[in-house]
Amino acid sequence: MTASPANPPDFSLVIPVYNEEAMLPLLFARLDAALPAMGRTYEVVFVNDGSRDRSAQLLKEYHEHHPNHVRVVLLGVNCGQHNAIIAGFLIARGRYVITIDADLQTPPEEIRKLLEQLDKGFDYVGSIRRQRHDIAWRRWASRLINQLRERITSVHMTDHGCMLRGFHRSIIQAILASSETITFLPALAYLFSARPVEIEVEHTHRVAGTSKYSLAKLIRLNFDLMTGFSTLPLHVFSLVGMGISLSSLLFVFYMAWRRLVLGPEVEGVFTLFGILFFLVGICLFGIGLLGEYVGRIYQQVRKRPRFMVDRVLGAPSEPLRAYALGNPWEETP
Repeated sequence: MTASPANPPDFSLVIPVYNEEAMLPLLFARLDAALPAMGRTYEVVFVNDGSRDRSAQLLKEYHEHHPNHVRVVLLGVNCGQHNAIIAGFLIARGRYVITIDADLQTPPEEIRKLLEQLDKGFDYVGSIRRQRHDIAWRRWASRLINQLRERITSVHMTDHGCMLRGFHRSIIQAILASSETITFLPALAYLFSARPVEIEVEHTHRVAGTSKYSLAKLIRLNFDLMTGFSTLPLHVFSLVGMGISLSSLLFVFYMAWRRLVLGPEVEGVFTLFGILFFLVGICLFGIGLLGEYVGRIYQQVRKRPRFMVDRVLGAPSEPLRAYALGNPWEETP
């Protein structure tokens, strides 16, 4: 079924792509089979996030074969998954917007479940991966981080790592109105949602390509989660600092008392060194924590664009012109 500018599609599917040359032919075949079978008008918005392989060329060819359903945003440089999704949100026209990864670990056939929940009146649909097929350390790390996030933020998501999510148009508009330069979209959508829900979806092995999230990137992501959605770490560190300061003061009084009563002592020097190193470590941790928050402020006040658009294949979208390198539509259909 085909949408028109006067009649937006029922839903837009936004897919960020970064170095997925091996996966894209498989993804195209699955989308061609799954989406028409849903009996709804739709569009697919691919956002090529500065891929260095043949992903951009494959997306261009797919767009040429499906000009009425497929739109492609080609970013000039790699800007990160969530910024790429923001670019997709700016061009998406559907009443509902679904996001999904290009790795096919979450089958596109599961999109139907999210649409059913959105039809019921929920404005944000999260997903929980049933029987995850990731390596063990990723499952353990994800479980630990989920528990930590639950305790320090007001964001309650069972599985924050699954990008198959559904958004009502009102949530998309709220996200686009946000001026945050660094954010975690599922958590931001949850905060804006009046009626969120989570459902279970299938999860499979990646059959080609490699994961783009290394351990370092996962750690970085979760620092963003903690510092972007809660000031609790600062409060906790303040309380810890107060407790250590009080303990240190009592220890100084105790040492002064021993000096007066027992006289000079040589014993305990290494104990004092151990205590000193512990206190220095606490101070360094606090400086690093403050640095995370100051760094977010620094990123925000620079007001640099989240991404730069090199080319758009498909119908123009005025909001993207602010991010364009020249006129990205001058050579497109």
